[in-house]
Amino acid sequence: MRYRRFHRTDGSEHEDKALLYLPVEWQDFTQTDPWRVFRILGEFVEGFDALSRIGPAVTVFGSSRTSADSPYYAAATKTAELLAKAGLVIITGGGPGIMEAANLGAFRIGAASVGCNIQLPAEQRPNPYQTLSLLFRYFFVRKMMFVKYSIAFIFFPGGFGTCDELFEALTLVQNDKIEHFPVVLFGSDYWSGLINWIRNRMLKEGCISSSDVKLFSVVDKPEDAANIVISKARELGYLR
Repeated sequence: MRYRRFHRTDGSEHEDKALLYLPVEWQDFTQTDPWRVFRILGEFVEGFDALSRIGPAVTVFGSSRTSADSPYYAAATKTAELLAKAGLVIITGGGPGIMEAANLGAFRIGAASVGCNIQLPAEQRPNPYQTLSLLFRYFFVRKMMFVKYSIAFIFFPGGFGTCDELFEALTLVQNDKIEHFPVVLFGSDYWSGLINWIRNRMLKEGCISSSDVKLFSVVDKPEDAANIVISKARELGYLR
């Protein structure tokens, strides 16, 4: 059996890429991949065990490249602080940028601040504001944790990863795979191009329905983002 090998900068394999790579010479997967199944199962078990007791949470997404002097960084910190004061747990991807900002907002008032970190070829730097820090090899396991333990999703400006999580959340809500939890986009100027494309192309082409455009909200103030989430959490009985 011949495989290409995928090395991270520290010399260990890039697990996601190795899992998804098709070998040059075909062989029954049962002879090569079972060990990965157990590793994946272990990540699910570890994640479920750690997060099943944290209480209702909100996942905050956004770019790892956002600097600490960005208005979006300050807004993410304030939004997370307001949510944490209301009794909600903050979950992020555990890295720098917007993730750090949101973890900071919860951390500085002594609230639960969770980071679901991921191994990357260029190693992600965990931020120091996590009261619970988990490390995942596989993106799809990590994404399950965001979805399973969150009752709302807030998206600050970000790149491909942020958009990936955004459309996954919208797809799950659209298809009633999860409760119709709030999906909040922060920064109308940043998201306007995407929103216009959704309305002027996806909707007009009949690829989505008019009700699908109402699955997300757009805000520009931390208070507005927090109020949407807190109101829904109370409506669903997660908060008093």
